[in-house]
Amino acid sequence: MAQHGMAGFRQRADHPDRQGGGRPGSDPILLPWRNCWWVEPCNRFAMLVDGEAYFSALRRALARAQRSIFIFGWDIDSRMVLVPEGADDGYPPGLRGFLNALVSQRPALRIYVLSWDYAMVFALEREWLPSATSHWQAHRRLSFRLDGNHPPGASHHQKVVVIDHRLAFAGGMDLTRARWDNSLHSAIEPLRHDPDGKAYPPVHDVQCAVDGAAAAALGELAASRWLHATGRKPRATATVASDPWPPEMVPDVTDVPVGIARTIPAVDDTPAVSEIRALHLDAIAAARQSLYLENQYFSSGLIADALAAWLAQDTGPDIALVSRRSESGWLEEHSMGVLRARLYRQLRGADSRNRFRLYCPHVPQLGGDCVNVHSKVMFVDDSLLTVGSANLSNRSMGLDTECNLVIESRGSDRIEASIRAMRARLLSEHLDVSPTAIDAALAQTGSLHAAIRSLHRPGGRTLEEFVPELPDEVDAAAPAAGLLDPIEPIDTGQVVAELVSHEARPRVAGRIGMLVLLAIALACLAFAWRYTPPREWADFRALLSLVERVDDMPLAPLAMMGAYLAGALLMVPVTVLIVVTVVVFGPLYGGTLALCGAVLSAAAGHTAGRLLGRDAVRRFGGHRLNRLSQQVGTHGVLAMVVLRLVPLAPFTLVNLVVGASRISLRDCLLGTAIGMLPGIVLSASLVDRIAAAARNPGLATFALLGLVLLLPVAALLTLRRRQRRRSHAAVQS
Repeated sequence: MAQHGMAGFRQRADHPDRQGGGRPGSDPILLPWRNCWWVEPCNRFAMLVDGEAYFSALRRALARAQRSIFIFGWDIDSRMVLVPEGADDGYPPGLRGFLNALVSQRPALRIYVLSWDYAMVFALEREWLPSATSHWQAHRRLSFRLDGNHPPGASHHQKVVVIDHRLAFAGGMDLTRARWDNSLHSAIEPLRHDPDGKAYPPVHDVQCAVDGAAAAALGELAASRWLHATGRKPRATATVASDPWPPEMVPDVTDVPVGIARTIPAVDDTPAVSEIRALHLDAIAAARQSLYLENQYFSSGLIADALAAWLAQDTGPDIALVSRRSESGWLEEHSMGVLRARLYRQLRGADSRNRFRLYCPHVPQLGGDCVNVHSKVMFVDDSLLTVGSANLSNRSMGLDTECNLVIESRGSDRIEASIRAMRARLLSEHLDVSPTAIDAALAQTGSLHAAIRSLHRPGGRTLEEFVPELPDEVDAAAPAAGLLDPIEPIDTGQVVAELVSHEARPRVAGRIGMLVLLAIALACLAFAWRYTPPREWADFRALLSLVERVDDMPLAPLAMMGAYLAGALLMVPVTVLIVVTVVVFGPLYGGTLALCGAVLSAAAGHTAGRLLGRDAVRRFGGHRLNRLSQQVGTHGVLAMVVLRLVPLAPFTLVNLVVGASRISLRDCLLGTAIGMLPGIVLSASLVDRIAAAARNPGLATFALLGLVLLLPVAALLTLRRRQRRRSHAAVQS
């Protein structure tokens, strides 16, 4: 078996050994086993722009399958409707029903569906997994599997469909929710809604189709990926005479070599494959007139440095990057959005001749928003085009599993004309003009930016230049790219170190600050109750006395332990239970009960995880959360202490994952007790001092409260100082 389980991959003995940089003259950019895996002939190559074009062509092609279908994606939704306006082909509209009907009608057909075993942070954006699993298991020849065979922090990100090893699709589009749109990208489109009926904004994406030997090679890639992910070898695909290429899908170029470039992270003893990284660096270095890129993200320092090298020179290509104006949600805004803004500042600082521009596709009635750009495309002059799944991010260059297709002119006027025409198609869609107008503007101005500027239509559909915002406080609080967008597998030790490092200081301080502000707010409330009119509506001290008398009730401690057990099942935040326990039973007794309750809750979660089994918890928790089980199983009590001191996931979910891992119940409970103790002591002290300030407001009580509030700050400073010493010692050694 070849590298990374890629069985059957052919090698080429006469390829040159290339070490980087540009290319002299007309030397080819594509070099197998440097920046692509292989270059194979293709009879027909088609670029499919936006979901309407791709999904309708895909459905027609799938309906022509005879022996095998491979569908791989970062996310795949069984309810997705490929043709929302109606396919009128006699098959069910939904993806699962459609595939099930195909495999039921054709005894020789087998279908393999592989989706990433996602992290819980994406759970609300995806089909609920237990439902999805039961939906897919409809026919014994329709196999649905989750790919969790990755290093920590990585994901399966390829978007590939292969039919009978004769036709293959690859690009940026998953078969899931919120991917369909037509080329108009109207602000309001009745057909643009997810399986739950919820409308979503306009989205732009690109996929491509290939046949011939290039499709067969992608079939080998898919079969090997299935084996690597599931441990099962798919049935060999027999040669079929029928052609699955739909007659309606018009190729953009024929008889063209196609390169296949991959990113595969290192797993166990197999080395990493970084062909896509080398491809981008070599292609950027080879540019002369223009670089036109479309991408969802821009966070790779390697790519930014390669672009900056051109911008620092007197002459070089125009660089146009089309992306979305804003990220999706708070998490992406404070991670990928921050990194993009930092790189933008870097490039504009090096761009003394205004050759770099960041654009977003604007359509009327969207307000300040732009079309959601999800495509991953790069044009280098008229000589090279790559379309695939790889973002301009660190993780796509080294951590996630990616697949890009590449065509290169290699001096052919015919292929150059086809590449130029495909770029004009994309620009004409964004600028709402004809491809002929794009060609004319480029010929007249001789500059990509000047052509875009000449066709710009204020207030209409157009490409808008924008500057990503980055407030100083957000920039200061966000950690470095190594954590926000890793290029290598995540080291949990590095994560813990980052939490007390200089870069993470504002973030950790912010968390502690929120706790301090909450305590101060409660103290101010008590003060207001004592000295302002609200005291006439209710007596805060009497309320405290009433709450504290709860511990005199029969079996109150046992009832509190029952609350912790119920909380373990209902996912009630354990912090809330701890505060309630301390308030009801007092700082000493309550703190002891809170520690017992937390340990009891951990025991219940551990037992549930052990009974459910690794597969069930793995499907519920997702790969990113389940990587905790590997670390915990290796480091035992120490890892449990770190997880409790620096919670990386909800308390209940960690308990389930730990129970399904190799850690013993003893290590789980001991690590929980040690790790939870500092937080419980701090909570008890805060609650006690706030209550004291409410009963007897005065200089002494408020001074003691302030002293307690300073404890977490002192602990943070101590950790930072210790981390600095370790870093200094490491440098000296």
